[in-house]
Order: sequence, then C-alpha cells, then structure tokens
Amino acid sequence: MAILKNRFLKVLAIIASVIIVFVVAVMAFIKFAPQFGAKPSGEHLQKIAQSSHYEKDQFVNLIETKMDMSFSNSWGMLKESLSSKNTSPKEELDTFFGTEKPAANDSNIVVTWYGHSALLLEIEGKKIFLDPMLGPYASPVPIFGKRFKNAPTFDFDNIPQLDAVIYSHDHYDHLDYYTIKRIKDKVGHFYTPLGLGSHLKAWGVPEEKITELDWWEAAQLEQFTFTATPARHFSGRGTDDRNKTLWASWVIQGEHNKIYFSGDGGYGPHFKEIGDKMGPFDFAMMECGQYNHRWEPIHMMPEQTVQASLDIRTKSMMPIHWGGFSLAPHEWYEPAVRVAKAASEANLELVTPKIGKAFSLSQDLPHVQWWEDYMKN
Repeated sequence: MAILKNRFLKVLAIIASVIIVFVVAVMAFIKFAPQFGAKPSGEHLQKIAQSSHYEKDQFVNLIETKMDMSFSNSWGMLKESLSSKNTSPKEELDTFFGTEKPAANDSNIVVTWYGHSALLLEIEGKKIFLDPMLGPYASPVPIFGKRFKNAPTFDFDNIPQLDAVIYSHDHYDHLDYYTIKRIKDKVGHFYTPLGLGSHLKAWGVPEEKITELDWWEAAQLEQFTFTATPARHFSGRGTDDRNKTLWASWVIQGEHNKIYFSGDGGYGPHFKEIGDKMGPFDFAMMECGQYNHRWEPIHMMPEQTVQASLDIRTKSMMPIHWGGFSLAPHEWYEPAVRVAKAASEANLELVTPKIGKAFSLSQDLPHVQWWEDYMKN
C-alpha cells in the first residue's frame, strides 16, 4: 500500500510540476513577447490619466457598458461557437490589389478596402491608412483568428509611402505588430487614441511620429483635421491591460471632403452627438460584423449599423469589420446580407466594394452583392 501511495504522490508531483511550468511559460510569453505591446507608464500614464474618460485606473465609456461574464453566459457562448457553421468561406476570396484604379484629386477620394477594417484613403493629395491590420492572424499566436484565404494574396511591397496612419484601438484585428514592423518606415505620422502610442513606441516607432488624442480633440496635417470622436468599446491585448488605452472613432476633414470612420463599438447616443456636432458626412465606414447578441454593448448588429449611419447623417455608408476573419459565430457573409436589407429599407446608399478593388467616391459607387457568388458554393 505504501508503494502505491508513493507512486501516486510522484504522479501528482509530476502533474503539478508540468502545470507550474506551463503557467510560468505562458506568463513569461505574455510578459516578454513583443506582439503584446506595452502599457502606458511613467509620465505618459500621468498625462493620459488626466482625461475625463479615465476613472479608477482605466478608460470608461460614455454610457454603462457591461459584459455578462457569468458561467451560464460563457457556457452559452462556447456552445454557440462549437455549433456554428460557415463562419469562414469554403474557397478563396478573389482580390483585386494592383488592378487599374481611378485617379485621385482634390474632389475625388479613392478608397481601397483590404478586408475587415483596413482601408487606404487617397484624398486631396494624401495617402491615409485606417487600421492597417494586414497580418495573417488576428491574435498574438498563429493559432486563432486566421485571415480568410485570398487570391491573389496581398503583397506588402505594394504598400505606398503613407502620409498618415490612424488607429481606432489596440485589439489584434486592428493593431498588428507584424504590420507595424513592415510599414513603420513608410509612415509619415501615426494618429491614435490616448495611450495606444505606448505599443507603437515599444515596436520602434519614434515618439515624435505619434500623436495621441482624447475624444473631441483634433490634430492638423496640412489642410486636414483629424478628430478623435467617441466610441463604445474597450481595449487590451494581454491579461492585465484591459482598458488601459482609449478607443475612438474618427472624423477626417479636408478642404473638400468630410468622412467618418467608426472603428469598433456598440450602438449608443454618441452617434447622434457626432452627427449633430460634425455632420453631415460625404462617406462613412461603419462597423458591421463579428457581433453576437451576447456582446451587443460592444459590437453593433447590422440593423444598428444602418441606424448609426442615419444618426451621423452620411450620404453613403460602407460596412466594414467583416470579410477578413472569423471572430464570431455568425456565418461570414451574414453581416453583408443583413446590412444590405436594412439599408434598402432605410433608403441609405450602401457601398460594397470587392477586396482590393479601388473605387472613387465621385464616380459610380460599387453596389454589387459579390458575396452571393460564394454563398452558392
């Protein structure tokens, strides 16, 4: 009996040792792997903590935004994820990078969608990239959040010199370490919400090339005004940095054009406030995808995307935050189907370009429902 007991204790000791080593390895990875970025600290933290949206060591939303993390709700989300179908295309999505595109000029904005929320704007002589997440995985490890297969695949060498890069928040599907390392030397200046510059500096971006803004603050780039406006969301890349950096939507205003970029977030009264203060807009790029009824406070349903577009008073709207990754249990094309129906009912012009196909805001806007070709297969 004593021999069996000793063997049992040895087995337990081995199991405990393996668990301890695993936990220590994970903690070390999170602490030292560069893709997690860095939290604001020192004088930087003291400065951003002066924001009226910073309370009890973290940023907060304008209205209450709680997530139900109870066991029953978490279990329900797990079951939904395990039973979900068609969350990724069964075949490669055709892309059109490098094909012929319209000429940009003072009165003509040229837009190229890179999938999900990454968009290149050629506007009034400037090239401005919004949330350039161009990496293969929307996660810190190459296991989760794999990008949909594209044909042909994107080539980093074709990224032009950029006058500005604007980020909405620091989640992996928007701020990507891999992308920053590839494009940082091509970027004239980075514009971010408060605190997010700590990640960029950790990745080798000079501090003088970073401008951080609070909600309703603005920065100038020659004739352009970039205004960080409210969003209803959250931030964080690791286990101890939740809401340590701010999230935002953006108004981009030149001499001839005014456009809106929603970033991520749930529906709220801030959209009407933005419309009243800064609208109407010529064009808006609005979050529409990776949603679920369980996290509605932080991600809009497609019908809410249309209502938010009406609130900000935009002439036309392009749904983003879809077509790149499977980060929710809905079918990958569902956001496009639902938002098209809601926009039609609301008499809102919906802009639906193919990935990589540049289009002009002053010419025929793309309205083709291209995702239907993949639904049939």
